[in-house]
Amino acid sequence: MSEIPKMFDSEGLKEWQQGIEQANRNNIFCHCRRCDAEWVDSSEEADCPECGSSDVEHLCCWQFPDG
Repeated sequence: MSEIPKMFDSEGLKEWQQGIEQANRNNIFCHCRRCDAEWVDSSEEADCPECGSSDVEHLCCWQFPDG
């Protein structure tokens, strides 16, 4: 069997990880479990702007495919 190719060298991996960290800081998809409101925020501590609930699910937007 052929060997699995490396995708990144150590510097490339570091740059990729920094890009993911930046995306996490600025693109948090939020879903209110109380009223079903959805929005994008830069904080994982954001309360719902519609009903004020703190029962909010937070997901990093980079987890969603484009399109």
